[in-house]
Amino acid sequence: MTSSDLAVSHQCTEAASRANRVLGMVRWQFKALDKESFLIIYIGFARPHLEYAIQAWSPYLRRDIDCLEKVQRRATKLVGGFCKVPYEQRLKRLKLTSLEKRRQREDLIEPYKILTGKERIDPNCFIMLDKKHYSERGHELKLYTRRSRLELRKNFFSQRVVAHWNKLPESVVMAEAVNTFKNRLDRRNEWGI
Repeated sequence: MTSSDLAVSHQCTEAASRANRVLGMVRWQFKALDKESFLIIYIGFARPHLEYAIQAWSPYLRRDIDCLEKVQRRATKLVGGFCKVPYEQRLKRLKLTSLEKRRQREDLIEPYKILTGKERIDPNCFIMLDKKHYSERGHELKLYTRRSRLELRKNFFSQRVVAHWNKLPESVVMAEAVNTFKNRLDRRNEWGI
């Protein structure tokens, strides 16, 4: 759902609303949840509402990012004994990352799939390889940074992914399989892109 100015605020509030309804049903059905049960329910039923087609409508305004993150904050309090624990510690104990970091990760997985031919998409439709500067430093799949005048355009998938992608080392980018790429990305970052 987008407005005429391509803002995604309405989509963010709708996604948060759907996920909150699921969490409301979970809270109504279960008095207390342990970590394992919570993760199964949250990852299986609530988080998909917050991440469906996220590459297309990824929020870039702080209020929209906070709108989605607030749902995960609320969800992590459902685990028994976690109510008074700070949010970052709850995430560590549950071995989860913030939704913003998950979006960054997913944004990096898509160009990998596109550039390596694992998706049936012409790479030239979304991204361009930087043929001039790849030999200077880094890997040979560096992306070309297009100029953007509008803030909205800077946050399109094809623009927002370039800087993060170009910072990745060759060992991560040249992975043979998608799961290998994901594992190397996670090991490298532990989410400090």
